[in-house]
Amino acid sequence: MIRTLLIPGLDGSPPPHWQHWWAARDPSAKIVEQQSWSDPSPEAWLTEIAAATMIHPGAVLVGHSLGATAIVRLLASWPQVRVAGALLVAPAEPSRSARISGFGRIPERVLGVPAIVAASRNDPWMDQRRARDLGKSWGADFVDMGEAGHINVASGFGPWPEGRALRDLLWSIRGNGPVARPHAAARADARAMVMR
Repeated sequence: MIRTLLIPGLDGSPPPHWQHWWAARDPSAKIVEQQSWSDPSPEAWLTEIAAATMIHPGAVLVGHSLGATAIVRLLASWPQVRVAGALLVAPAEPSRSARISGFGRIPERVLGVPAIVAASRNDPWMDQRRARDLGKSWGADFVDMGEAGHINVASGFGPWPEGRALRDLLWSIRGNGPVARPHAAARADARAMVMR
């Protein structure tokens, strides 16, 4: 049973990124694959994430960088998505790069699920104050990661057990999730939901 859906950011999370570590060592964790990691389409990315939540309802979403931003967009736009919570690590500001600008302005509304934002003081993709303010608007708890860069391989992050502890905290407060959907039906429903 999949309990953790990992949502990488721009260019994916190849080894030895902490998301890759988690997926390789935890049989209940799965990376949500995208059609294109290097040329992200908001509609395509949100469709894949929404489909994964229908196939594995009640999972905790763990997003890094643009993956965290995509999770927020999904949860803010489609409250029918059934997840146990969201760990939003080093969210990326779409205005920081033309490659991700299509994701537009980040929603600033309560997400409706337990959420934690983990952000560093020197992340090049989003100022920590902005991450903290967004977290407040989402109804999320905030974790100050200190001087941790983008919380990725370049910042020295490998397995990141502290991140797993944050994910486990979300698991400890989750409720019972709905019944899983078949893969094909979930993807078709997700595509229709995203294209509205």
